[in-house]
Amino acid sequence: MKISVIGTGYVGLVTGVVFAHLGHKVICMDKNKEKINNLKKGIMPIYESGLKEMATKNYEERRLLYSFDIKEAVQKSDVIMIAVDTMPKKNWQTDLTSIKEVATNIGIYMNSYKIIVNKSTVPVGTGNLVEKLVKKNQKKKFKFDVVSNPEFLREGQAINDTLHPDRIIIGSDNPSATIKVVELYQDMNSIVKITKLKSAELIKYASNAFLATKISFINSIADIAEATESDIEEIAEGIGLDKRIKREF
Repeated sequence: MKISVIGTGYVGLVTGVVFAHLGHKVICMDKNKEKINNLKKGIMPIYESGLKEMATKNYEERRLLYSFDIKEAVQKSDVIMIAVDTMPKKNWQTDLTSIKEVATNIGIYMNSYKIIVNKSTVPVGTGNLVEKLVKKNQKKKFKFDVVSNPEFLREGQAINDTLHPDRIIIGSDNPSATIKVVELYQDMNSIVKITKLKSAELIKYASNAFLATKISFINSIADIAEATESDIEEIAEGIGLDKRIKREF
């Protein structure tokens, strides 16, 4: 399948490289020309174990291409993955500027049916916003579907987490689009959970919030352990043996 990944930050670059490794034709697109030119030279904007080697191999074998041309990325793909930055603004609202820009350009340059897959961390309802913007900016009314497929990567483990994820969440309101996205992951022996579009968007936020809560909780327990001369490592191991809590995190 032909895939374009819009955004070559942490999520986008790792995602594009791994899908190329799995045999798909991938264009990693970014409007930052310097970053794209560096990628063509094998200079990675981030460090992740195994990323440079995997990227170089697939680039040399022409499964992986780099481009700063959004028109090319849209028109030469079956699946368009959005992986742009959505860091919060000063008021802590999610900045959807890049998402809106990408959706607008997809509408302008769309030349056939596309599946638009959002991998960025976005508020619930962003998929519907993308759909509206694409429709609004279409020159010709081609059909398309919007899917939410959030990432759950850990820094330092991103390649492994992409190749061997705990679970794959695919949120879509169109069964045929869901099937096609599932096919992208057919070589991965992982649990696939199919949900509604909005449910997948909230799963990402809920997962992040829950993990942050666990960190905050164990930090509070560590303070108590220090005050009572207890061993926090033993405590963490002891509560982690409860299968409802688990020890992985």
